[in-house]
Amino acid sequence: MDLLDRILELKRSKNAVILAHYYQNPEIQDIADFIGDSLELARAAKSSQAETIVFAGVHFMAEGAKILNPEAKVLLPDLRAGCSLSDSCPPHRLQAFRKANPDHFVISYINCSAGVKALSDVICTSSNVLKIVDKSPKNRPILFAPDRNLGAWAIKKTGRTMDLWPGSCMVHETFSERKLIDLKTRYPQAKVIAHPECEPHYLDHADFIGSTSALLNHVTESPELEFIVATEAGILHQMKKRAPNKYFIPAEPNQNCACNECPFMKLNTLDAIAACLETGGPEIHVPALVQKSARNALELMLEWSQ
Repeated sequence: MDLLDRILELKRSKNAVILAHYYQNPEIQDIADFIGDSLELARAAKSSQAETIVFAGVHFMAEGAKILNPEAKVLLPDLRAGCSLSDSCPPHRLQAFRKANPDHFVISYINCSAGVKALSDVICTSSNVLKIVDKSPKNRPILFAPDRNLGAWAIKKTGRTMDLWPGSCMVHETFSERKLIDLKTRYPQAKVIAHPECEPHYLDHADFIGSTSALLNHVTESPELEFIVATEAGILHQMKKRAPNKYFIPAEPNQNCACNECPFMKLNTLDAIAACLETGGPEIHVPALVQKSARNALELMLEWSQ
């Protein structure tokens, strides 16, 4: 049986859905039941009626799906699909911070482990970060974890004072300002669009800054025809599908490598998806106490995002 046919048959027989992030390879995006950014995927996971959720993303995303939909069986095709940003904030270090700073209100970017979510007051995504920061208590100091670049952008946009955890995304920090200037010279009509996980000096060159979904919507709706795209290159597939008449130039990393692609996201393959549907694993589990506290922080995010 053809691999795609096998996946479709397994989905039917297992009452399963495939959720995929925009940073997945094109062939996975094309077979997914739902494609989105972190906020959209969280909502999709919570509302899913399927018995099994196959999460084509990274570990923290699959954990989030299990937290928001504990009755579903959540599978991650490759357990090695981690996240450098999530790894920068181990739960024991955040717990030590909270113990030393009990008055702080903790906002954690969704790119963090279930353990960190459980220690947080509220979660945010790049789609709703400004709304979450604005709604946070005005009479308490704030810690923003773990992405210092997203936090710095939120400070600039909201005017709120926050302490920033020293974490960052390996993909978004690798974009070269020198190469961006060169691209702008070679493509003078192109508009620069960037994800707020990029470094502040890089964002200074951007004509538009937004979450993955916001970038996708912007290029679809904008009258401009050329864009330099500073985020993980997987989003270009959807951009080309939605705006086939427009030209998209991926921003270039410092090194001569494919460093503008997340190596963890790319661990998911069609073969791995078929295998996890066949075997029912690897399955994601979250301890009950962690799940309860993390769910509270995620539910508050969804409430404040309305």
